[in-house]
Parts: sequence; structure tokens; C-alpha cells
Amino acid sequence: MQTSHLNGFLRLAALLLLLHCAGPTRAGEVSYSDVDELLGPPVQLQQLRSMGPDILPFMAAIYSTADTSRKATIAMTFYNLGWQSEDAHAALMQDIHTDNDALRLQVQWALGRVSGKSEVVDTLLDIMRNDRKPLYRDKAACALASDQIHLSEAQKVDLFAGLIDGLSDPKPQVRDISIKALQIHTGQTRGYRATASAEERNHSIAAWHRWLNEYRENL
Repeated sequence: MQTSHLNGFLRLAALLLLLHCAGPTRAGEVSYSDVDELLGPPVQLQQLRSMGPDILPFMAAIYSTADTSRKATIAMTFYNLGWQSEDAHAALMQDIHTDNDALRLQVQWALGRVSGKSEVVDTLLDIMRNDRKPLYRDKAACALASDQIHLSEAQKVDLFAGLIDGLSDPKPQVRDISIKALQIHTGQTRGYRATASAEERNHSIAAWHRWLNEYRENL
């Protein structure tokens, strides 16, 4: 088990113990049972939102003991709330390589909505380029294009650099989803076509590197 995933597991174990041992809550405070009930089914999203970010540790704890179907629902709820949470990040990262399609896709989409950690971008870039399933590669690119809402400007440079590197990938699909993600972020293609000759692609990639250098210098 990788160190980051081990640390996430230990964090979740400690959180579960803390919530299990907690005493009764005062009126108006968030409780595990309240959050569990509102997570349904069906999910009561507006009521959860009205309770504020204090619900996130409870959601992460519930997620960690849920079955696969409910995990996917809670991951979607994390996505819809869009609040940063160390606990949610740790919980979701435990399933980032699950083989269950429904859960895997919800986790890939939700991570950037709960976390601004560079680990999320690095993990999604690796999936986009190297996962054995084209579906996971495609949806990782979608997440990189639209769901990294907590990144700093410096982190966006690293994201763009990773997508630009994808333009040189030997897999046509990866080249195609890389330029689509860049176009969503910037509104530009720099003349790049995934199916063009290597010479034409390299010319456009050089233009993208010049653009990235200018972007970095202007931060």
C-alpha cells in the first residue's frame, strides 16, 4: 500500500473511532445519525447543504463503511456540495483504483471537488494516460477539464503541463482527450489535431510549450 493511501486509511480509522466514541450532541449540532439519514436513499442534498461543511467528516466516515452502491451515491454528493475536505479526500482516494465502474467514475469526478491537493491532479493525469480502460482514461480527462475547482494558479500550471505532455502520447485517444481538456480550459487548440502527422503535432506542441512558459511567467 502506498504511503499516501496508508495515511488516508489511518486517518479514516481514527475518524471512525472518534465518531463512534462521541457523546450525544447538543441541539443544533450535526450528528452522525442525522447525516446518515439525509444521505438516504434518497439523498436530501439541500438539507445537507444547509448544515454546512461540518457534515463532511461524518460523510467520510459513512462512506468508508458503506457498500459500493452507496459509496457511489455519497461520492456524487461530495461532488455536488463542492466543499474541500481532508476527510473526503482520504476516503475517496481509497477507491481511486476500484474496478467498479459506477464507483470509479464518481470518485474520479468528485476528488477535484473536495480537494486542491496536487496528488489529485497527478493521479488523474496518470489514469488519463496509463489506465488499461479507455473509459477511465476518458473520464479522468473530463475531471481534469472541469472539476479541479480548488487549485491555485501555480497548480494549474502543473495541470496544463500534464495535459500538454499528453499531446505526445502514442495512444490516439490520449492525444484527443488531452487537447479537448486544454481547449475547455483555454478556448484554444493551437492548431493541434490528434490525428495529424507527427510533424504537424510537434509544431503545435511547441506552440503549446511557448504558451505555457508565457502563462507561468505572468503569474
